[in-house]
Amino acid sequence: MMIIDSQVHAYEANTPARPWHTVPNWPAHVTGDEMVAAIDKVGVDGAIFISAFSMYRYDASYAVEVQRAHPNRFALVKPVDPDDPAVVEIIADWKNTAGAVGIRIIMTEEANRDPSDPRLDRILRAAVKYDFPVNMLCWGNLDAGTALIDRHPDTRFILDHLGIMQPRTAPAAPEPWAALPKVLELAKRKNVVIKVSGACTLSRVPYPFSDIWGPLARIFDAWGFERCLWGTDWTRAFAVVNYEQAVEPFLRTERLSDGERAMLMGGACAKAYRWTPHRQGQTASKSLQG
Repeated sequence: MMIIDSQVHAYEANTPARPWHTVPNWPAHVTGDEMVAAIDKVGVDGAIFISAFSMYRYDASYAVEVQRAHPNRFALVKPVDPDDPAVVEIIADWKNTAGAVGIRIIMTEEANRDPSDPRLDRILRAAVKYDFPVNMLCWGNLDAGTALIDRHPDTRFILDHLGIMQPRTAPAAPEPWAALPKVLELAKRKNVVIKVSGACTLSRVPYPFSDIWGPLARIFDAWGFERCLWGTDWTRAFAVVNYEQAVEPFLRTERLSDGERAMLMGGACAKAYRWTPHRQGQTASKSLQG
Protein backbone atom coordinates (compact mmCIF):
# COMPACT_ATOMS: atom_id res chain seq x y z
CA MET A 1 0.00 0.00 0.00
CA MET A 2 1.35 3.40 -1.00
CA ILE A 3 0.93 5.85 1.91
CA ILE A 4 0.89 9.58 1.19
CA ASP A 5 0.39 12.18 3.91
CA SER A 6 -1.75 14.94 2.38
CA GLN A 7 -0.39 17.70 4.62
CA VAL A 8 2.87 18.25 6.43
CA HIS A 9 4.86 21.37 7.32
CA ALA A 10 8.65 21.40 7.61
CA TYR A 11 10.65 24.48 8.52
CA GLU A 12 13.97 25.73 9.80
CA ALA A 13 14.67 27.27 13.19
CA ASN A 14 13.65 30.90 13.61
CA THR A 15 16.75 32.89 12.65
CA PRO A 16 17.45 36.31 11.11
CA ALA A 17 18.43 34.55 7.91
CA ARG A 18 14.90 33.15 7.53
CA PRO A 19 12.75 34.70 10.26
CA TRP A 20 9.28 33.44 11.16
CA HIS A 21 6.30 35.73 10.71
CA THR A 22 4.67 34.26 13.83
CA VAL A 23 5.92 31.82 16.45
CA PRO A 24 3.33 29.04 16.90
CA ASN A 25 3.47 26.33 19.55
CA TRP A 26 5.40 24.02 17.25
CA PRO A 27 8.83 22.42 17.75
CA ALA A 28 11.79 24.78 17.40
CA HIS A 29 12.51 23.17 14.04
CA VAL A 30 11.38 20.27 11.91
CA THR A 31 13.69 20.38 8.93
CA GLY A 32 13.15 18.48 5.71
CA ASP A 33 15.61 15.83 6.85
CA GLU A 34 13.80 15.51 10.17
CA MET A 35 10.47 15.20 8.39
CA VAL A 36 11.82 12.42 6.19
CA ALA A 37 13.04 10.61 9.31
CA ALA A 38 9.57 10.94 10.87
CA ILE A 39 7.73 9.55 7.87
CA ASP A 40 10.28 6.79 7.35
CA LYS A 41 9.86 5.63 10.95
CA VAL A 42 6.19 4.80 10.43
CA GLY A 43 6.33 3.66 6.81
CA VAL A 44 4.85 6.71 5.07
CA ASP A 45 6.12 6.87 1.49
CA GLY A 46 5.82 10.59 0.85
CA ALA A 47 3.89 13.72 1.63
CA ILE A 48 2.36 16.87 0.27
CA PHE A 49 4.53 19.61 1.75
CA ILE A 50 2.41 22.69 2.39
CA SER A 51 4.70 25.68 2.83
CA ALA A 52 4.06 26.88 6.39
CA PHE A 53 1.90 30.01 6.18
CA SER A 54 2.20 30.75 9.92
CA MET A 55 5.94 31.15 9.60
CA TYR A 56 6.75 32.02 6.01
CA ARG A 57 3.52 33.51 4.65
CA TYR A 58 3.78 33.47 0.84
CA ASP A 59 7.48 32.63 0.67
CA ALA A 60 7.85 28.96 -0.30
CA SER A 61 11.62 29.06 -0.74
CA TYR A 62 12.34 26.66 2.11
CA ALA A 63 9.85 24.13 0.77
CA VAL A 64 11.55 24.35 -2.62
CA GLU A 65 14.94 23.68 -1.00
CA VAL A 66 13.59 20.63 0.82
CA GLN A 67 11.98 19.23 -2.31
CA ARG A 68 15.26 19.59 -4.18
CA ALA A 69 16.98 17.57 -1.47
CA HIS A 70 14.21 14.94 -1.38
CA PRO A 71 12.58 15.13 -4.81
CA ASN A 72 10.85 11.76 -4.64
CA ARG A 73 9.39 12.16 -1.15
CA PHE A 74 7.69 15.57 -1.26
CA ALA A 75 5.39 17.45 -3.59
CA LEU A 76 4.78 21.14 -2.97
CA VAL A 77 1.82 23.46 -2.34
CA LYS A 78 2.39 27.19 -2.06
CA PRO A 79 0.07 29.77 -0.44
CA VAL A 80 -0.68 32.62 -2.85
CA ASP A 81 -1.60 36.19 -1.99
CA PRO A 82 -4.82 37.63 -3.48
CA ASP A 83 -3.53 41.14 -2.75
CA ASP A 84 -0.41 40.70 -4.89
CA PRO A 85 -0.94 42.29 -8.32
CA ALA A 86 1.50 39.77 -9.77
CA VAL A 87 -0.25 36.71 -8.35
CA VAL A 88 -1.15 35.28 -11.77
CA GLU A 89 2.48 35.51 -12.87
CA ILE A 90 3.54 33.92 -9.57
CA ILE A 91 1.21 30.98 -10.22
CA ALA A 92 2.57 30.62 -13.75
CA ASP A 93 6.11 30.55 -12.34
CA TRP A 94 5.07 28.05 -9.69
CA LYS A 95 3.87 25.73 -12.45
CA ASN A 96 7.47 25.57 -13.67
CA THR A 97 8.84 24.77 -10.20
CA ALA A 98 10.02 21.20 -9.66
CA GLY A 99 7.58 19.29 -7.49
CA ALA A 100 4.82 21.92 -7.50
CA VAL A 101 1.39 20.27 -7.46
CA GLY A 102 -0.99 22.94 -6.11
CA ILE A 103 -1.63 26.33 -4.58
CA ARG A 104 -3.35 27.38 -1.37
CA ILE A 105 -5.70 30.16 -0.34
CA ILE A 106 -6.76 31.19 3.17
CA MET A 107 -10.49 31.81 3.65
CA THR A 108 -10.75 31.86 7.43
CA GLU A 109 -12.73 34.58 9.19
CA GLU A 110 -9.45 36.28 10.10
CA ALA A 111 -8.55 36.53 6.41
CA ASN A 112 -11.71 38.59 5.86
CA ARG A 113 -12.11 37.59 2.19
CA ASP A 114 -15.40 38.05 0.38
CA PRO A 115 -16.08 35.02 -1.86
CA SER A 116 -17.03 37.42 -4.67
CA ASP A 117 -13.72 39.30 -4.45
CA PRO A 118 -12.34 39.60 -8.02
CA ARG A 119 -8.85 39.13 -6.63
CA LEU A 120 -9.87 35.58 -5.69
CA ASP A 121 -11.47 35.10 -9.08
CA ARG A 122 -8.19 35.76 -10.88
CA ILE A 123 -6.40 33.20 -8.69
CA LEU A 124 -8.99 30.54 -9.39
CA ARG A 125 -9.01 31.24 -13.12
CA ALA A 126 -5.22 30.91 -13.09
CA ALA A 127 -5.52 27.62 -11.22
CA VAL A 128 -7.72 26.28 -14.01
CA LYS A 129 -5.36 27.58 -16.67
CA TYR A 130 -2.30 25.99 -15.07
CA ASP A 131 -4.15 22.87 -13.94
CA PHE A 132 -3.54 23.29 -10.21
CA PRO A 133 -5.90 22.14 -7.48
CA VAL A 134 -6.62 24.90 -4.97
CA ASN A 135 -6.15 23.95 -1.33
CA MET A 136 -8.51 26.04 0.76
CA LEU A 137 -8.41 26.61 4.51
CA CYS A 138 -11.85 27.84 5.54
CA TRP A 139 -12.42 26.22 8.93
CA GLY A 140 -14.70 28.39 11.00
CA ASN A 141 -15.89 30.02 7.77
CA LEU A 142 -17.39 27.18 5.75
CA ASP A 143 -20.22 29.27 4.34
CA ALA A 144 -17.72 31.57 2.62
CA GLY A 145 -15.71 28.62 1.38
CA THR A 146 -18.82 26.97 -0.02
CA ALA A 147 -19.85 30.19 -1.76
CA LEU A 148 -16.43 30.41 -3.42
CA ILE A 149 -16.63 26.80 -4.57
CA ASP A 150 -20.07 27.41 -6.05
CA ARG A 151 -18.78 30.50 -7.82
CA HIS A 152 -16.02 28.47 -9.52
CA PRO A 153 -17.41 25.07 -10.56
CA ASP A 154 -14.54 24.47 -13.00
CA THR A 155 -11.85 24.82 -10.31
CA ARG A 156 -10.55 21.76 -8.49
CA PHE A 157 -10.69 22.44 -4.74
CA ILE A 158 -9.09 20.50 -1.89
CA LEU A 159 -10.73 21.31 1.44
CA ASP A 160 -8.15 21.50 4.22
CA HIS A 161 -8.58 19.80 7.60
CA LEU A 162 -12.12 18.44 7.12
CA GLY A 163 -13.33 22.05 6.94
CA ILE A 164 -13.58 21.87 10.75
CA MET A 165 -11.79 24.12 13.22
CA GLN A 166 -9.10 22.11 14.99
CA PRO A 167 -7.28 22.89 18.24
CA ARG A 168 -3.60 23.71 18.57
CA THR A 169 -3.64 22.36 22.12
CA ALA A 170 -5.69 19.71 23.91
CA PRO A 171 -8.48 19.29 24.75
CA ALA A 172 -10.73 19.60 21.73
CA ALA A 173 -13.80 21.83 21.99
CA PRO A 174 -16.84 20.40 23.83
CA GLU A 175 -18.56 19.89 20.45
CA PRO A 176 -15.61 19.51 18.07
CA TRP A 177 -17.75 18.19 15.20
CA ALA A 178 -20.41 20.91 15.33
CA ALA A 179 -19.72 21.95 11.72
CA LEU A 180 -20.15 18.38 10.44
CA PRO A 181 -23.59 18.95 8.80
CA LYS A 182 -22.12 21.70 6.61
CA VAL A 183 -19.20 19.45 5.69
CA LEU A 184 -21.60 16.69 4.65
CA GLU A 185 -23.66 19.14 2.58
CA LEU A 186 -20.51 20.33 0.82
CA ALA A 187 -19.88 16.78 -0.42
CA LYS A 188 -22.56 17.42 -3.08
CA ARG A 189 -20.08 19.68 -4.92
CA LYS A 190 -18.22 17.35 -7.24
CA ASN A 191 -15.31 19.73 -7.86
CA VAL A 192 -14.10 19.32 -4.25
CA VAL A 193 -12.18 16.64 -2.38
CA ILE A 194 -11.59 16.72 1.37
CA LYS A 195 -8.48 16.30 3.46
CA VAL A 196 -9.07 14.02 6.43
CA SER A 197 -6.11 15.77 8.02
CA GLY A 198 -5.64 16.54 11.69
CA ALA A 199 -8.64 14.37 12.59
CA CYS A 200 -6.99 12.99 15.73
CA THR A 201 -6.84 16.50 17.21
CA LEU A 202 -10.66 16.50 17.32
CA SER A 203 -10.76 13.57 19.73
CA ARG A 204 -11.79 14.09 23.35
CA VAL A 205 -10.43 10.72 24.49
CA PRO A 206 -6.81 9.51 24.68
CA TYR A 207 -4.89 7.70 21.95
CA PRO A 208 -5.95 5.82 19.82
CA PHE A 209 -8.80 8.38 19.65
CA SER A 210 -11.73 5.97 19.29
CA ASP A 211 -14.36 8.73 19.25
CA ILE A 212 -13.33 10.09 15.83
CA TRP A 213 -14.69 7.13 13.88
CA GLY A 214 -18.40 7.90 14.13
CA PRO A 215 -18.09 11.36 12.55
CA LEU A 216 -15.50 10.13 10.06
CA ALA A 217 -17.81 7.33 8.94
CA ARG A 218 -20.42 9.94 8.03
CA ILE A 219 -17.79 11.85 6.04
CA PHE A 220 -16.66 8.71 4.23
CA ASP A 221 -20.28 7.88 3.36
CA ALA A 222 -21.01 11.38 2.05
CA TRP A 223 -17.77 12.02 0.19
CA GLY A 224 -16.66 8.53 -0.82
CA PHE A 225 -13.17 7.23 -0.10
CA GLU A 226 -11.96 8.29 -3.54
CA ARG A 227 -12.49 11.92 -2.45
CA CYS A 228 -11.01 11.62 1.07
CA LEU A 229 -7.30 12.35 1.58
CA TRP A 230 -5.80 11.20 4.87
CA GLY A 231 -3.16 13.44 6.43
CA THR A 232 -1.57 14.33 9.75
CA ASP A 233 -1.15 18.12 9.54
CA TRP A 234 2.08 17.63 11.39
CA THR A 235 3.67 19.78 12.74
CA ARG A 236 0.65 22.01 13.38
CA ALA A 237 -0.81 19.12 15.39
CA PHE A 238 2.41 18.66 17.39
CA ALA A 239 1.08 19.82 20.77
CA VAL A 240 -1.87 17.40 20.58
CA VAL A 241 -0.47 14.26 18.89
CA ASN A 242 2.93 13.13 17.73
CA TYR A 243 3.49 11.90 14.20
CA GLU A 244 3.21 8.20 14.98
CA GLN A 245 -0.05 8.76 16.91
CA ALA A 246 -1.53 10.54 13.90
CA VAL A 247 -0.68 7.62 11.59
CA GLU A 248 -1.22 4.43 13.57
CA PRO A 249 -4.99 4.72 14.29
CA PHE A 250 -5.68 4.71 10.54
CA LEU A 251 -3.28 1.83 9.87
CA ARG A 252 -4.59 -0.34 12.69
CA THR A 253 -8.33 0.28 12.77
CA GLU A 254 -10.64 -2.59 11.81
CA ARG A 255 -13.25 -0.05 10.66
CA LEU A 256 -11.60 0.19 7.24
CA SER A 257 -11.27 -2.55 4.65
CA ASP A 258 -7.89 -2.96 2.98
CA GLY A 259 -9.23 -1.27 -0.15
CA GLU A 260 -10.71 1.64 1.79
CA ARG A 261 -7.48 2.12 3.71
CA ALA A 262 -5.41 2.10 0.52
CA MET A 263 -7.62 4.73 -1.09
CA LEU A 264 -7.86 6.92 2.03
CA MET A 265 -4.16 6.80 2.90
CA GLY A 266 -2.70 7.21 -0.56
CA GLY A 267 -4.84 6.51 -3.59
CA ALA A 268 -7.13 9.52 -3.34
CA CYS A 269 -4.21 11.86 -2.64
CA ALA A 270 -2.25 10.58 -5.64
CA LYS A 271 -5.29 11.17 -7.83
CA ALA A 272 -6.04 14.66 -6.49
CA TYR A 273 -2.47 15.93 -6.84
CA ARG A 274 -1.44 13.74 -9.78
CA TRP A 275 1.71 12.76 -7.95
CA THR A 276 3.09 9.59 -6.45
CA PRO A 277 6.28 9.34 -4.33
CA HIS A 278 8.82 6.60 -4.30
CA ARG A 279 11.47 5.67 -1.80
CA GLN A 280 15.13 5.28 -2.65
CA GLY A 281 15.67 1.92 -4.23
CA GLN A 282 12.12 1.57 -5.52
CA THR A 283 11.19 1.82 -9.15
CA ALA A 284 10.34 5.43 -9.83
CA SER A 285 6.59 6.07 -9.91
CA LYS A 286 6.66 9.82 -9.83
CA SER A 287 3.97 11.14 -12.13
CA LEU A 288 3.97 14.89 -12.03
CA GLN A 289 1.85 16.01 -14.92
CA GLY A 290 2.34 19.28 -16.67
